[in-house]
Amino acid sequence: MGATEIKVGQLGISYIVDGSHTESLGMFELTVPPGSNVPPPHSHSNNEECVYVLAGTLRYSVGAEIRDLTVGQTMSTPRGEVHAFSNPFAETARALIVLSPDIGAEYFKDVAAVINAGGRPDRMPWYLSCPGTGLSQVHRSDAESQSSFVPLCACGG
Repeated sequence: MGATEIKVGQLGISYIVDGSHTESLGMFELTVPPGSNVPPPHSHSNNEECVYVLAGTLRYSVGAEIRDLTVGQTMSTPRGEVHAFSNPFAETARALIVLSPDIGAEYFKDVAAVINAGGRPDRMPWYLSCPGTGLSQVHRSDAESQSSFVPLCACGG
């Protein structure tokens, strides 16, 4: 079975294992070009997440800990912990992301449809369309909320 390729704005997601239908572990490769718009800090009440860097450097934070992860380094996010990522570096970063249980490729396809439509998206329909994912956005200042990237989800859960 081949990987499912999904483009969400500047980010690339190549789904390798979609465990969403069986509520099992999922895996995808995340490509983050330098200076990309990325999701705001968020948490997963239902999922654990692990990131393993394949190329470049990925800035990753879990709670108050912020690390610049390079090739071969990893960082885990327990359920409910606020986390975020970015690439403020000159080289594209690629990382293997493992979620348990998985939220699935379909979720990211839905996000891509909103993000790739252009313009500033209407967030309310998006918030209402993603129950059960366990994702929630962390409230940010007004300046930060002007980002052109819609939060992954604000469902809570």
